[in-house]
Amino acid sequence: MLFRRQEREKFPYEYPSHLRELAAELPRAPGVYQFHGEEQSVPLYIGKSVDLRTRVLSHLREPGEARMLSQTRRITHVRTAGDLGAQLLEARQIKTLQPLYNKKLRRTHRICSIALDLGGVRYAFSNEPNFRLRTNLYGLFSSKMAAMERLRALADEHELCCARIGLERTPGGRPCFRHSIGRCRGACAGKEPGRDHDERLLTALRGIEVAKWPYKGRVAIEERDGKLRQLHVIDHWNYLGSAGSLREARRIKGDSGQFDRDDYYIVARPILSGELRVREL
Repeated sequence: MLFRRQEREKFPYEYPSHLRELAAELPRAPGVYQFHGEEQSVPLYIGKSVDLRTRVLSHLREPGEARMLSQTRRITHVRTAGDLGAQLLEARQIKTLQPLYNKKLRRTHRICSIALDLGGVRYAFSNEPNFRLRTNLYGLFSSKMAAMERLRALADEHELCCARIGLERTPGGRPCFRHSIGRCRGACAGKEPGRDHDERLLTALRGIEVAKWPYKGRVAIEERDGKLRQLHVIDHWNYLGSAGSLREARRIKGDSGQFDRDDYYIVARPILSGELRVREL
């Protein structure tokens, strides 16, 4: 709110009538839109909607966006066959073009996840080989510190031992600090079997488990809007591109590269729920 108040003081709001005609020409259909200023190479803002015209017109009524609107000279758009395609295209364009006024969906170069293996709790990073193929990953965090903070919160909630899960070093096998204040059930002090502790740890982590890719390779998620058909090609949760036919979709190969957290959050639900048709390629 403070930012918006300061913006209103610096840029008194005037209804951008020069943009209304441009906005009114947009279709009432799904897609991605861009606001452009005098500089042609980088958009001012990129957004998406299931109703392009209504969404862009709503921007024109926002005093808090006066500065961006005063700089806008053109509005362009790309139609999509549905909301999924709009989300995927918006995320890709924001990361590629880095528009001035977009704050979300900036590219995170390395994702950290909590991993469980025979050695206990570990931390896995998205730039490691085969990260996308791993199982037993929990949470997708912007840093190792963020992953550790979430693990610590789960330890508090489920009375886990911070020494056993690697959050605390205890000299000479002594009990962890949380055991002394009654917040650990005593796996570090021989009061709780390690197996019981580890089962509670697994139960605590299941709520943030990263879903395993359920296919052998690439798939295409189909969306339709009237005559417009799109097939969104996904490989191990990463978006590779969209096509208008299965033949074109099969030609989209590419290296899915480093695991993309935004792609995962966008496509996981429609793939796992079966709400959209999925074709294996």
